[in-house]
This record gives sequence, structure tokens and C-alpha cells, in this order.
Amino acid sequence: MKKVINKIFLLLTISLVLGACNDDELTRLNPDATTTVALSSNDVVLEKANIGQDALNITWTEPEFGYSAAASYQILFDLAGGDFSSAQVVSVGQELSKTFETEELNKILISLGVEPKEATEVIVKVKAVLSKTTSVDSPTNSLMITAYQDLLDLSSPWGVVGSAYNDWGATPDAPFYKVQGQPNVYVAYVTLKDGEWKIRKDNDWTVNYGDDGGDGTLEAGGANISATAGTYKIVFDEANLTYTIEKYTWGIVGSAYNDWGATPDAPLEYDPYTDTWRTQVKLLEGEFKIRLNNDWGTNYGDDNADGTLDDGGANIVVSAGYYEIIVNFNDMTYTLEKTQIWGVVGSGYNDWGATPDFPFKRDFSKDDVYVIDEITLLDGEIKFRVNNDWAINYGDTGLDGILEEGGDNIPSTAGVYSIVLDFSNPSVPTYSITAK
Repeated sequence: MKKVINKIFLLLTISLVLGACNDDELTRLNPDATTTVALSSNDVVLEKANIGQDALNITWTEPEFGYSAAASYQILFDLAGGDFSSAQVVSVGQELSKTFETEELNKILISLGVEPKEATEVIVKVKAVLSKTTSVDSPTNSLMITAYQDLLDLSSPWGVVGSAYNDWGATPDAPFYKVQGQPNVYVAYVTLKDGEWKIRKDNDWTVNYGDDGGDGTLEAGGANISATAGTYKIVFDEANLTYTIEKYTWGIVGSAYNDWGATPDAPLEYDPYTDTWRTQVKLLEGEFKIRLNNDWGTNYGDDNADGTLDDGGANIVVSAGYYEIIVNFNDMTYTLEKTQIWGVVGSGYNDWGATPDFPFKRDFSKDDVYVIDEITLLDGEIKFRVNNDWAINYGDTGLDGILEEGGDNIPSTAGVYSIVLDFSNPSVPTYSITAK
């Protein structure tokens, strides 16, 4: 009996060894494995008028891995001379080709730092990913490509300074933006404290204006202008040296948000890169409207549910969820889309969700970048998650500034901070926390 057991043990051992050898042979990567990339063009000029049209097709061959494998592919873009460490990465699954439409490709280029309207050399390669530690890269291809200006440039050198805003310049002045179609006219949307303010150029006192008579006429080096706490629209006419100031805030009101005004409306924020007003907000099942200054004097609904605003129009019906609302008062249209709202959660902020997470805002100048201008943290730990829920959450395993889904908690020290989440490179999302 003992001999039989020994023989069985010997056979099992041999089988395991042979099995291990076969697995090793099957999973040994062919050292010559590669993929070849082809571009539909090596000279691409993108124009905003061609949004929706195909701009560039990239195809590649399946590598001879040396064993049966199901690779996932990524396309990497970088500026000429780069090493792809700061590349824009596009994941395409198991496909062997990808067609980029004009707008999609232009966003990639702008994120790389390409100057609009300037022909720029860009390098491209394809990565076949087999595991976290095993991948095959293609040779690098290059092409000349011209991007277009995707965002409006309404910036100006003028700003609001004062005890009512930034302690007379302790932080940057509140910006004035150009008013489209009105040369030398600028507008600022600013929240002021009780105090005083002036208008100055380039965050510097060399050129500054006040109002000696309190009559709406500006004088060089003139008297400070008094302010009462509130949110305002300031219009500055540089040619005539005049200004106007009025209470001004757009908001969302309704059964879907604040029981038709039982609490303040959800404020919309001005986006100077698209000349629109927008917000990200959690809505209940119900109805809402858009109104000015938390008051029914000016309010908009949608009579035909067609995305066009009507003065005093019908309530807008919505189901419960997290939304981004964008309003264009130039053509009186709006969009309402489901979205993800990133927030801060943890013992360092809200006892791991005992109260709502602190929400991030979009950085309007960039795609997939989110910011908190000011948050008070406690001694403890934090993470970042979507829609006050744990289904999608990120931490930092290694505390290297790189985010990992489900990663380790991030230590926090009591104080006031600004935070930036950057998902523009989805393969390597990052964050920064800066003391204020």
C-alpha cells in the first residue's frame, strides 16, 4: 500500500512540474513582439467648422506575443522631443484602429499644450497592455498638426481690488472679462464683503480708478468705492471711464432643489471660456426654473420642453439625480445632463460621510480638471469620491500624488487648503493639496 501511495505522489509531482513548465512556455513573451502603426495623414489641420467630421484614423497590427493573449490597447500622444511621461492617453480596448473626430483630437492637443493656429509636431505610439507589468510599444510615428482655439478668450488686464474683495491685493484681483460686441466694455461677476474697492490694471497700482463723487464716473487714482456684502455684476466702460454695479446672481429654484425658495437658490457660475452660466447640482424628482437674484421678478422656464428658455415659462420637469446645467443667455438656451460631482470625504472633513461631501467645481479652462478654492480640513484622513457614494472613490497608495481607484486614505492636517483633481490623463490621474 505504501508503494502505491508513493507512486501516486510521484505521478502527481511529475504532473505538476510538467504543468508548470508548460504554463511557463505558454506565457513567455516573444522578445521580438511589436506592433506597427499607420496614420491616415501626417499633416492635419483642424478647424472648428469641421466639428463632427473625422480628422485622423490610426491603425495598428496585432503583435506576435508568442502565446495566446487578449491585449488592451492605448494610443499615446506627446509633443515632439517628449518621452511620453506626460502623454495624453486614449484607451481603445481590444480594437486595432481608432478614428478621431475633429473636436476629440483638438481637445487632446490643447491638453498637451499645443498653441492654436500653429503647426506643431506631435509624436504618437501605440501600447499593447497585457498586464500591469507587461506591455509592448510600437515605434514612434510623428505628424504635423494644427489645432484651433477651442475656448473663448474674454480675458482682460482689468480687475477689482479692495478690502471688499482681496485685502487690497493679498490675492489676485477679481477679473473683468470682455463683453462680446462691445469694444472697451468689461464685466466682472464678484462676491464682495462690506468694505471698499477700486478698478486697476495688471494687478498693479500704476493704473487704477476710483470714484471721487460717487456718481458712477471714474477718476485716475480716485476715491475708494464703498460696497455692502453681496454678489454683484460690475460693468466698466474704459472708453468713457464709467461703471455700473448691481446685485446679480442666477440660480436654480424649484421643488427639485429648495422647495421653491425655502432656502437660497443653487447658484450658477459664470464660465468666461464659453460665455455661459453653469452649475453642477443634486436635484430631486420634481420641477425647477432659473431666476435672477433669488427673486421672481426675472425667471425663466421652458414652455415647449425644447431646450429654449421662455420668460416666465413653464416649470422644467426633472428626475432625481446629479446634473450639470448650462445656460446660454446669448441665445436663451440651456442643457441639462446627468453628471458626476467629485467631493472630499473622510475623518478630515465630514466623518466619512455623516454630512454631504465638499463638492469640487470644474476648471472651465480644462477638460477633466476639478478644483476646490478653499476647504477647511481637520486632522485625519480624506479620499475623493463621486456623488456622495463609494462606488467610485480614489485615494493615494504611496502618497506620491498619483490617484488610485480604491487607494489608501490620504492624511490631512488641520488648516485651510485648495485642492485640484486632474483626470485629464485617465491612466495617471493626479491631485494636489495646497495650504492657503
